[in-house]
Amino acid sequence: MLKDKLQPFIERYEEITKELSTPEIANDIKKMTELSKEQASLEELVNKAKEYIEIDEAIKENKELLSDEEFGEIAKEELAHLEPKLKELEEEIKILMLPKDPNDDKNIYLEIRAGTGGDESALFVEDLFKMYLRYANNQGWKVEIVSSSEGSAGGYKELICLVKGEKVYSKLKFEGGTHRVQRVPATETQGRVHTSAVTVAVMPEVEDVEIDIKPNEIRMDVFRSSGHGGQSVNTTDSAVRLTHIPTGISVAIQDEKSQHKNREKAMKILKARLYEKQMQEQLQKNAEARKMQVGSGDRSEKIRTYNYPQGRVTDHRINLTIYALDEVMNGALDLIIDPLIAHAQAKALEEQNS
Repeated sequence: MLKDKLQPFIERYEEITKELSTPEIANDIKKMTELSKEQASLEELVNKAKEYIEIDEAIKENKELLSDEEFGEIAKEELAHLEPKLKELEEEIKILMLPKDPNDDKNIYLEIRAGTGGDESALFVEDLFKMYLRYANNQGWKVEIVSSSEGSAGGYKELICLVKGEKVYSKLKFEGGTHRVQRVPATETQGRVHTSAVTVAVMPEVEDVEIDIKPNEIRMDVFRSSGHGGQSVNTTDSAVRLTHIPTGISVAIQDEKSQHKNREKAMKILKARLYEKQMQEQLQKNAEARKMQVGSGDRSEKIRTYNYPQGRVTDHRINLTIYALDEVMNGALDLIIDPLIAHAQAKALEEQNS
């Protein structure tokens, strides 16, 4: 019975509330932070659980009154309102009780890279970045460009930014993959529609304890930063390339004037890339988690098409097509993200019930 399954969550929430009011916890910042996070993750479920139990009790009371001459009609009206509400709450609670993705609350590194399509692809990297920036602003998140490499005709060959805020990964985790754009480039004189592609990678920001890199596994190369067109913008070797020898994964950063700052940024991105690699490997091993994924999560998978002549956006993983391209590019990404999340939750519920 659902009510019995909910009780442990309520008890744990109340236990945390008591613990947080003790002097021992008040003096232990690390423990207090851990407990506060756990409490916040339980809050919505516990509120819904209490409401569910309350409504369930009210339904029982009203059913007992159905045969009463004086209150029978009122009880019938109450039940007509309460029973659908209980059913609705039950569905919401089932979703809230699904196993949580441990990365959902994390900030992310968002990497957008030009693919096929030359200059047009680099221009679309900038358009996608602006779309994510507007969406982030709508969510109250902060975005910081960590590294960028400009295209020869504008836009970016590659752009990496750090997106910070509440539940960033949970909202953007399905954005990884190949994004295709179909439109008439500014340089096209015949008015022909060209198809270009951009790849997006979504990498959770990781703590040092989550990814262990030994110093002898890293090779560091330094070189001079170069600006747009290749001219030197720095007379010292401040740009840094870090290579993780066992995997061959490398990160080059040249945005800062200080070699130390570039190394620090490169190390953070390297850790995020290694963590993402581990996640992919784990996903391949774990058949159950793979079934719950929306798409493969592989950046080579074509996930979405932005068709400008038709004003259309299509997400190929869930066969979703919407004719609201302008709104999406202006940051109304919830039009796609919400159906993706709902689809993933429905698949997870199916798995749980099978």
